[in-house]
Amino acid sequence: MTARRAALVFVAASLLAAWFVHTRFRSDLARATARAAQGSTVIDTRCGPIEFQQAGHGMPLLVVHGSGGGHDQGMAFARALTQHGIRVIAPSRFGYLRTPRPADASPQAQADAHVCLLDALGIPKAAVLGASAGAPSALQAALRHPDRISALVLVAPIAYHPDAAATPLPVAADATLVRLLGSDFLFWAGLHVARDAVFRWVLATPPERVHAATQAEQARVNTMADAILPVSLRAAGLRDDTGLGRRLGPAPLESLRLPTLVISARDDGFGTDAGARYTASRVRGAKFIGFDSGGHVWVGHDDEVRAAIVALLKAPAP
Repeated sequence: MTARRAALVFVAASLLAAWFVHTRFRSDLARATARAAQGSTVIDTRCGPIEFQQAGHGMPLLVVHGSGGGHDQGMAFARALTQHGIRVIAPSRFGYLRTPRPADASPQAQADAHVCLLDALGIPKAAVLGASAGAPSALQAALRHPDRISALVLVAPIAYHPDAAATPLPVAADATLVRLLGSDFLFWAGLHVARDAVFRWVLATPPERVHAATQAEQARVNTMADAILPVSLRAAGLRDDTGLGRRLGPAPLESLRLPTLVISARDDGFGTDAGARYTASRVRGAKFIGFDSGGHVWVGHDDEVRAAIVALLKAPAP
């Protein structure tokens, strides 16, 4: 009877734990889903429907988010720029949240969609900022529509460089990880039981850098990780971002004639530093800022990054 009673207690405890985990997961997922929709709207453009949000007044800046993001990630990064007379427009890229994925989801097609959004908003010219996997389409917007883009900012950019074949592929490009990122429950569980692994493999940032940072920087990185949920609403875009760097070819960077800022960190787990340096070296007059540490989300340098962006956008025209 003692063994049977112990077994019953174990089963009851397991069921209770499973119920608690399921309830907590459903509650957190519901909050995350509601949060991801806050502040955004879907506008019809000649390139199809595009979800976006905007804030601030003044110089228009199109902020193109990275992998696992959406309009919410872009605005979370750039909202502080509105204090400097900058109007931030943050869209969701193809396959993210409420922006559908078209048959052609290439960076070139996405670049054209960026301009379609500007058209729909009646904005004749804007600066564009591309972070991480948002950088290829931001760069293509500057190349394909030079009359519409006034300045270019690339932060921890996924970018081409000639020695890409000799560079280890980013872990996040692995299809297995992308499948995990397509599961709301697995990602939620990772946030709760293996957050350091999320920092290292999803945000491509050494967790020790996060732990050594200020409380404000730790809060920023933790919020960024939490905001990837629900990943199921970002899965189509995440799949397109898989191996994006391997698919990029050389671009006529020397043809660009606009103020350009490129920022990266040497310890970025996605290996973006080489592409960032190459891009900056080929764009005439580009300013490059390289950090020795900070990972893919530039831990410890957020204020410096924002200040550099404001300085570029507010600099007098040559």
